[in-house]
Amino acid sequence: MKKLLFTNIDFKQTIFKNTFWLAIGEAITRLLKLGLIIYVARILGVHGYGMFTFALSFVGLFVVFSDFGLSPISTREFSSGKEKDFVSVFSLKILLSIIVLIIIFIGSFIITHDVIIRKAIWILAIFILSYSFSEILYALIRARQKMQYEAGIKIVQAVLLTGLGFLVILKYPSVVNLSYAYVGAGIISLIVVLIFFYRCIFPLRLSLTPLIWKKFLFMAWPIGLAGIFHAIEQNFASLALGYLGQLTATGWYNAAWKIAGISLIPSILLSQSFLPSLSRAFKQSKEKFQNVWNFYAQIAIILAIPLAVGGITLAPKIILFIYTPEFMPSILVLQMLLIIVGLLFIGNTFGQALIAAGLQKKLLWVAGIGAGVNVFLNIILIPKYGLYSAPFAFLIAMFVSFILGLQFIRTFTSLKVWNRSLVLTTVGAIISTLIMYAIISQSQIYSLNILLITFIGAAVYFIVLFGYRKVNNIFLDKRSIFRQNYHHDKSTYYRNYGPRRLLLG
Repeated sequence: MKKLLFTNIDFKQTIFKNTFWLAIGEAITRLLKLGLIIYVARILGVHGYGMFTFALSFVGLFVVFSDFGLSPISTREFSSGKEKDFVSVFSLKILLSIIVLIIIFIGSFIITHDVIIRKAIWILAIFILSYSFSEILYALIRARQKMQYEAGIKIVQAVLLTGLGFLVILKYPSVVNLSYAYVGAGIISLIVVLIFFYRCIFPLRLSLTPLIWKKFLFMAWPIGLAGIFHAIEQNFASLALGYLGQLTATGWYNAAWKIAGISLIPSILLSQSFLPSLSRAFKQSKEKFQNVWNFYAQIAIILAIPLAVGGITLAPKIILFIYTPEFMPSILVLQMLLIIVGLLFIGNTFGQALIAAGLQKKLLWVAGIGAGVNVFLNIILIPKYGLYSAPFAFLIAMFVSFILGLQFIRTFTSLKVWNRSLVLTTVGAIISTLIMYAIISQSQIYSLNILLITFIGAAVYFIVLFGYRKVNNIFLDKRSIFRQNYHHDKSTYYRNYGPRRLLLG
């Protein structure tokens, strides 16, 4: 177990180890935060929850500037043996965070006239910046493929946040007090993380080296802008609803987004685990790059299709299980967002391949056009149609981004997208999902507890998929044997009876 979970032996074992630890960290972190959010939504109500998430969305829109693509680029560069530049990137991260904090403070006077929301924005800005600061530390950890440390850090952060959050929301419930709990947890966890990192990972210090800053920013700016565009896609609808005074609708929209965010955990884990391996494989050979990407894409397809279909089917039960009947309008929002989640699972494989291949600028076009479509549709639709136009606009924008990402990796990389392994995997996932849907949609099953239905659906899906893959492997083995025998018999016939043999007598 020590070799399996704490050392890097080979490619697949390292991917498994990293994904395992990231899954543990993300699962515990997301579940703790989800538990907190459930109580926050129940105690503050839809309107109060809408105020809090509006402030959080505004901060989230700007906080991406504090990273500006440095983390994934640093992971790529550090994995290539350039760890000596870490202290310079670390110092640059501090400078960017200070600049972003000033921008958020100024922007809060423009986005809202509500004093409570504005104060929450100021407090939450410090919280999110303290959390995002850990990303540059994770970059070095991921480059070394020691994700067990990242998992431990995230768990510590989540425990502090959840503990303080529950204490405040149960005894002193208000939007501002909850924001204070968040910032307290963020500052304490950041201090703990920096001490651990200094003692166990890398000696931290400041280094004002503009040349290295320029080099990393030059490499990172396409990813940074792409991150900004993604932040716009995820937060603009919430900001538009809140800005128009529809804070209740903001609460419904973000309630659904919290659940959709939980379902995105596997995609995040896969992206973080595969990027170092994709980067190395790209530098080794086209065949290696194709094999690693195939493995990544197969897992994404296997998870994306049942998650989207099963989530859409169970959305009414999920909303009522987590929230109160006051949040019923979130059901249709969640169903549309889960289609987006399915597209993101597969679309992220395109994005990571472009980063690994050094084609960040292509990724920028994908994210920029998607964000532009999203903003344009939101501006037109939200004032007229309100809540449900927001996820609809996001869905259209994500579909456009998906098509562009697919076209870019087909055109600008050596990857063959429609290869046999991916086609067979997709067919198997669709067949297994249809059988899963036929079972969980039965009234006898659908009336059960949501957790039990989820377990039954997952069990059916993976059993059918396993059977499909076994049958398919047997068929391919027999086909391979047949082809070998066919070519052997054909060559023997030609040798005995071919034209040259006949002429020679």
